[in-house]
Amino acid sequence: MTSSTTGGAGALLTATALRKTYGSTSALDGAHFSINPGEIVAVMGPSGSGKSTLLHCLAGIVTPDEGTVHYRGHELSAMSDAERSALRRGDFGFVFQFGQLVPELTCVENVALPLRLTGVDRRSAEAKAVEWMERLEVDTVRHKRPGQVSGGQGQRVAIARALVASPRVLFADEPTGALDSLNGERVMELLTEAARETRAAVVLVTHESRVAAYSDREVVVRDGKARDLAGMAGAA
Repeated sequence: MTSSTTGGAGALLTATALRKTYGSTSALDGAHFSINPGEIVAVMGPSGSGKSTLLHCLAGIVTPDEGTVHYRGHELSAMSDAERSALRRGDFGFVFQFGQLVPELTCVENVALPLRLTGVDRRSAEAKAVEWMERLEVDTVRHKRPGQVSGGQGQRVAIARALVASPRVLFADEPTGALDSLNGERVMELLTEAARETRAAVVLVTHESRVAAYSDREVVVRDGKARDLAGMAGAA
């Protein structure tokens, strides 16, 4: 049986009956998901449960074998590759476990990169980047390269990069997985504070309950199905 994870009629991003297999392995088996504007939803589950595949389908990085993903009423699979790429440059922001900053660029150049890719001139893009670096408490490392900063600083730089273009949806895949508990807590405090200020929806993939505690709602992915934790508790 596949349960429904819904966010109401005003949902920003929805997935319906997603199925995805890799060879003989089923990553998603009829998963449903929905998130509203400004909502933070933690996607939890054990390793190999399908939670990262769900995130990749929601972001238009992976096309499901079956089912649909709608963003603001538009089906992602009906968009061209160029249109999906444009979404990932503007409407979607990404934070990954290891930051994935460009090592050859300074931290401020990394943060400014999404704006530069959309045609914003260097001076304006870097001025906006510095604003976000100040908010994320890493403006002092703006001229350093990623290899010259700590893990916590690097992850805050990555969050600034994800938010600089004012995305409507922020996808965070294990954003504290490579950090110690103290740095992880600070990163989550800053990430959720910034997201709430900008009204960005956050899809937060994690296996840590202390990280999920920052969310408004928790969805558990198990055996390729996504179930709302509140709904599971109510059914019990």
